Parts: sequence; structure tokens; C-alpha cells
Amino acid sequence: MNFDKNKFIASVKDATRMKYAKSFDSALEYEKFNAVSMTLMEMLSEDWNKTKESYGKKKQASYLSAEYLMGRALGNNLISLGLYTEVEETLKELGISLNAVEEAEEDAGLGNGGLGRLAACFMDSAATEDLPLTGYGIRYDYGIFKQKFEDGRQVEQVDNWLKYGDPWSVRRLEDAVMVEFADETIQAIPYDTPIVGYGTNNINTLRLWKAESVDAFDFKLFNDQDYTASVEKKNSAEDISRVLYPNDSEQAGKLLRLKQQYFFVSASLQDMIKDFKKKSNDFNEFPEYYAIQLNDTHPAVAVPEMMRLLMDNEGLAWDQAWSIVRRTFAYTNHTILAEALEQWWNGFYKEILPRIYEILVRIDEQFVAELEGKGYDADKIESMRIISNDMIKMAWLSIYGSYAVNGVAYLHTELLKHEELNDWYQLYPNKFQNKTNGITQRRWMALANKELSAYVTELLGTDEWVNNLEKIKELEKYADDEAVLEKFMAIKLQKKVQLAEYIKEHEGVEIDPDSIFDIQVKRLHEYKRQLLNAFHILDLYHKIKKDPSMDIVKRTFIFGAKAAPGYIRAKSIIKFINDIADLVNNDEDVAGRIKVVFVQNYRVSYGERIFSAADLSEQISMAGKEASGTGNMKFMLNGTPTIGTLDGANVEIVEEAGEENNFIFGLTVEDVNKLKGNYDPKVPYMTVPGLKEVVDALIDVTFDYTGDEDMQELYTSLLKGASWHAADNYFVFEDFAAYRDAQMKVDAAYRDKKAWARKCWMNMCNASKFSSDRTIREYAKDIWNIEKNRI
Repeated sequence: MNFDKNKFIASVKDATRMKYAKSFDSALEYEKFNAVSMTLMEMLSEDWNKTKESYGKKKQASYLSAEYLMGRALGNNLISLGLYTEVEETLKELGISLNAVEEAEEDAGLGNGGLGRLAACFMDSAATEDLPLTGYGIRYDYGIFKQKFEDGRQVEQVDNWLKYGDPWSVRRLEDAVMVEFADETIQAIPYDTPIVGYGTNNINTLRLWKAESVDAFDFKLFNDQDYTASVEKKNSAEDISRVLYPNDSEQAGKLLRLKQQYFFVSASLQDMIKDFKKKSNDFNEFPEYYAIQLNDTHPAVAVPEMMRLLMDNEGLAWDQAWSIVRRTFAYTNHTILAEALEQWWNGFYKEILPRIYEILVRIDEQFVAELEGKGYDADKIESMRIISNDMIKMAWLSIYGSYAVNGVAYLHTELLKHEELNDWYQLYPNKFQNKTNGITQRRWMALANKELSAYVTELLGTDEWVNNLEKIKELEKYADDEAVLEKFMAIKLQKKVQLAEYIKEHEGVEIDPDSIFDIQVKRLHEYKRQLLNAFHILDLYHKIKKDPSMDIVKRTFIFGAKAAPGYIRAKSIIKFINDIADLVNNDEDVAGRIKVVFVQNYRVSYGERIFSAADLSEQISMAGKEASGTGNMKFMLNGTPTIGTLDGANVEIVEEAGEENNFIFGLTVEDVNKLKGNYDPKVPYMTVPGLKEVVDALIDVTFDYTGDEDMQELYTSLLKGASWHAADNYFVFEDFAAYRDAQMKVDAAYRDKKAWARKCWMNMCNASKFSSDRTIREYAKDIWNIEKNRI
């Protein structure tokens, strides 16, 4: 994009005067951020409109996702527009730091974990690849929560990400639609956000729906001075898009979540149908214009809702409507955790969505008839029914109502096909395929690690790698070049110093950049086994206390994770890790040797600092539980070896970068399957040296947990199990010794600086497979059947 410095300055100053009635020089940082962003929005508006017009003429894809973990927009958009340096230098002339302006932007509160970040990477890649993809979701007023620690415990605070406004979205009242529930009808108002492609004029759209009441408030009740009742309907409507993933431990929360899912799905399908009718009156052609991807099961209600819209609103017969549905939807499965395969009690549907439930019953009856016709026995049919034991199986609905089903890593897809979804694979073998996840190198290297990006560009003699990551493979020839590796590790140290300064400022903890930065950042879940990491740290602490002369490389253990508000056991693990940090960090016997920090409110903008500064990537989930992982890819791209199990995309990372450049340990999927039903965790608990001591810290005087019922429950879940799972369900005890041995190998390997640098280099050079550009091209070709449409 052409850049006129004088015009840019004038526009920024005008925007500041118009919005805040003050000069740009006197504006607050967030006001400067808004003014700069508004100016950029004006600059890209023409291409955005051209892109929409062009996409409307051919087949396009729609991505239905409950979350989009976008991060900050300003820096990423400047990188994609090719204007980062120009804007940085222009603001510097005005005495303004672009970095300070970027820091004023709140992370968009539209996502939480890997599912949402993947959706964000896909949107970025589709725009860069000139692929007609529109994202649909919810415009949450507040994110899931901002995390703080009090006495080591997670405390949830409101994430008011919109408190300074959102210059990157446009309210489209003209495209509002009505969404009907049994008890209320609400407005869905779309807010459009531009997704800027890199090295192209194409600008895609993320359309997010905000829930609003049809009537602002009941004027009569207000006039009668019943103020609370006058806004009751307004509040009820707005609750639907108020908070990402509201706590659903009680019935009211479950009903709200169901309303959220139906709300954005219905609004999105109505939007597509309205657009389609401008092009054709023959709904049999709908799949020729639209492919709709269900990102996990949150939007699975799209299947019966599409049936309702086609039959009730457009007058189509059942068979015709079902044919259209089956040729339109595709489904991405993100989990093999049985508890995460979403189910809904049919009573909720009967209460909130009675017409949808009627359609679901008929879909179920149709499916049963299909299975009977194929000779399936009664027991097998019952296990595969869409509605069984008063529960609606959303994954089953998604598979049945789609023409394609994909996993998100090779191992994950194979487990789906041959274990978790084997019945469905046997029924529909041609539906199943793999699409290994990816990340966008624009945010996770070009933006997050400008120093390394500049060096990569210097060595390649081109910045083509930014939208063609395969180019980075050419750098393998420098794997034994001492001068290159020295510069590479000097950049790594620079990023570690930057992270250390940030952690000191925001967490109040000093960490040593010369230590190994051993990092585990991801959602807090038992299967991800942050607890295994914690047990190893406590064991290492005990060893140092017993032998103060123990020879170890200095190590800083860094955690970042949020636990779902209702996930008590995960919150207990956070408390345990923070108490370990308090113990270790304040003990003079280990001072300068090991340190632990659990960063607060881990999010995309924190991650941008963390991934680029890591020495070791912790990917230690129990084998067979992590569908893919994308944090592992972000670490890899920034030249960080993995310590991990053969789980998720770790398998493919090792294939690409070499097992000799990573640290693989523990049970395999095959080992896990052999152990299930034949495992007594008391055996490793009693026989593995040091394990009992660290586990018992959950209940003994180490942290004075006497009487702490949550810690007692965590301890009991490991030794005895719970009503819903076996003891040590994720084999933390069984993998402990192997994990500790792998950590000793890390310690030994890090001492050889040249060999360590080579491991880091080989990881970076072999990261190209894990670009979301590759992933999105595969979706476009193999699932959506859409073509590049460059404006």
C-alpha cells in the first residue's frame, strides 16, 4: 500500500480532533492508538469493499466459530500492509513511540485457547492467500476474564476489552437479523472487522454478532417507575453476547450457552441465505456458492437450523433441504476427550428451541432408518443415535450432517478413525481426512520477533518467507556455521532480556536471562499435565536442598494459563504451582539456580513475548489426548526445542526437525492403551524415588494445606480416582521418571552451546509445514472447493 507521510499525519491529527477534541500531541496513549487505527481503517476501506464485491461473485467459504483469539490488531495490520517501518518512523518524528501506542491496545476478548487462536490464524492466512473466507462468531462485550493471583489462587476479573472503544470494527445495522427463541426474539447486529492480507490488496471480513433487544426498554414500566422491570428484556437479550463462555455449572449458565450457540449460528445462516438470494432462486445451487465449516461442535446446531430456514422460510421439502445441508457443511473435530464431545440434554432444546428439537428428532429417526437399512444391530444403532438417553450428541450430529470431517494432526485423525470415531469411519470412510493445524508466521515471527525476522531476511536475501514459509528451509545450510549460530543465539538472548524486563515490570519477579527459560503456556487442563511439570520442579528443589553442591544449569520455569472459572481442580493446580514458586524463589539455598514464575493473565500479546524468548517448549500432555497443539508450532518457529510426548502435532514436529533436536519421553498411545484398566498408580508412587515426597506436598505440611478440601480432592483423584475417572487418569505418576530423565538430558545438552544452537536452528528451519497458509490452502482445495480470488 502506498504511504503518504504528510497525508497520514494530517489524517491522524484530524481523527484526534474529531473524536477527542484535542491535539494529537496532548492525547492519551489509547486516544493516539484509536486515531492511528482509524486512519488506517480509512486507508484500507476501498480495498475492503472491492474484496467483498469480488468474493460475492464466486463460491466462498464461511467459518463458524464460537471464538476468535485475535490478539492486538494494530501491529499485525501494519506488518500485513507493509507499513510498519513507515508508520514507526513517522510517529517518531512526532515524538511518539509506536510501541507505546501498540501497548495501549487491549487484546480483543473474543477467544480463550487454541481453538480461537487457530481460527484467528486461519483468517489471516485466508486473506494472505486471496481465498474468499468469511469468519462468523459472537462479538462478546467482555472476554472470558482477566486473571489475577491472590495468595496464589486464580481470581477472575472482568475483561472489559471495549472500554476504550474498538476502531477496528464497523457496526452494520442495515444487515441486522432477528433470532427467535421460544421465550424471546432478539436482534443480531453484525460488526465487521477487516482481516488484512499480507502482500496483497485482499482484505477479508470477520463478521461478529452482537445481541440486542428489539425494544430498548419498556417505556410504560419506566414511566411507572418500575425501572428494573423496564430493562429486563433488554438485559436478557444482551446477556447472550455479554461474556465469552459464561460459567455453566448451573442450569441458567447452560441455557445461556445454548442461546449463544444458536444465536450466532442462526444469524450467520440468515446472512448467507439473504446474500445467496441476490444471486439465485434455486436453493439446490446453494452449495455451489457456500461451503460452511463447523469449528468444533459449538456451531453444530447449524445443521437443524439450516433445515428450519430452508423448510419453514423458503418452503423446501425435507429431502431437498437435507441434500443441500449435506453438501454444504464440513466439520472439524478438535478433541478426542470423551467429556469434550459436546452433548445437550434434550429438555433444554424443548424449552428454548422447540422447533429445532422437532427437526432433530426427525434427523435422528432418519439416521436410525439408514442404519437399519444397512443391517446394524440395535445396540450399535443406540450407541450412534443423534438423540440417546435424552441427550443430543452434537459431534454425531456434525458428522451426519456434513460431507467432510477432519482431525487437526495426523495422530489425532488416526485416533479418530480407528478408535474414538471408528463406528463413524466405518460408516462414512470417505468423509474423513486430516488437516494438520498451523500458525501464521506473520504474527508469530514477523511481528513477535522482529530481530530474528530481520536476520532471516538478511540471510535469505528476501522477505518472501513471510508469505511463503517454505523458503526458511533454505537456511539449513547454516546449521554448522558458527558465526550464524552465534548471531542467532545473541538474538535469542536479546528476546530473553526483553521478556525478563517485562516480567519484572508486570509480575514483580526478577529472572535471569542467562538461565534456561523452560516454558509451559497453554490452557490449564489436567491432560496438559502442568502438574507433571510442577512435580518435577519440586523434586529438583528437594534434590538441591539435600545436595547444595548439585551441578545444574540455571533454570527459570515459566507458566502461563487460565483455568475455567468452574474448574476447581485446575485452579488447585495453579495454587500449587504458585506456592512452589513462593517456596523456591525465597529460599537462599537455591537462589540463582532455579526460579519459578506463573505469569498473570496469559494472552496473545504476552505470548508474543514468551514464544520468541523460550529455550525449551513444554508439550507434555498424556499421549493421545492433545489433538494438535499450536503453541508447540510457535515455539518451534522461533527456534525452540520441544520436550514432549509423542502426542498431537509433536509427532510431526519431530518428523520435520528430527528427534535428535528435541527431547521426547514417556508413554506412547500404544503404551497408554495397554495400561488402561491394568494400572495401579500406587506402584510408581511408592517406588519412583522422590515422587511420593512431591505428591504428598498436596496434603502435608509443605505448604500447610491441612484442611484444604480442594487440595485433598486433587490428591485423592491421583491416588484413588473419582466417580468419573480412574486414579491418575492422565498417567502423571507413570511418566514422572521418564520426564525427569528427559529434563536431565536437557541440562546436559544445554551445556554444549554450539550443539544447542544447532538444535534451535534446525527447529526453526523445519517449521514450514506448520504455517497456517499451508493448512488453509488444503482446506480450500480438499474440503471447500474454493479458488483464489485476488482483487
